[in-house]
Amino acid sequence: MLALQGDVREHAGAVEMAGGAWMSVRRPEDFETIDALIIPGGESTTIGRLATIYGLIEPLRTAISEGLPTLGTCAGMIFLAAGVAAGVQAQLGVLDVIVERNAFGRQNESFEANLEIAGLQETFRGVFIRAPWVSKVGGAVEVMAAVDGHPVMVRQGNILATSFHPELTTDVRIHTMVLQAAESRHHLDGEP
Repeated sequence: MLALQGDVREHAGAVEMAGGAWMSVRRPEDFETIDALIIPGGESTTIGRLATIYGLIEPLRTAISEGLPTLGTCAGMIFLAAGVAAGVQAQLGVLDVIVERNAFGRQNESFEANLEIAGLQETFRGVFIRAPWVSKVGGAVEVMAAVDGHPVMVRQGNILATSFHPELTTDVRIHTMVLQAAESRHHLDGEP
């Protein structure tokens, strides 16, 4: 869990409910001991600024580019993206999408929606709080869910990103996807 800012505690609870264990990632050397990474929602400019201060930008890019299963939610999606539709901020640029910040509106326009997500049998209740949407999708990116034609969940290889907050529900299927990806990577690497 990238534990610089945001809803770390809520993600930690979801990981535990999904049968996983978690640790805080705050230093470059932490990447040597993790099997997957979650970049939580919060304030994307603050996450980017703190990641820069703590020397985490390049270690994050390297770990994710080398296949570390990664989930970014809301601000985490923005931080992973190649760019934002308006403005400039620190971003990892590992996810080939352009996002629009606060695309669904301000805090008082937050909402919930039942989402049809590729690969899931039943709908997922998405919680959208000052949520972004994807305004441009690169060729290697799979759109897994959309609201009113706007992508709100995407996958590119080992990266999953959501505009919504799966950690604010009791449904841990998205966190389970990340844990399963970590387990599959271990088996591919020949680890038990």
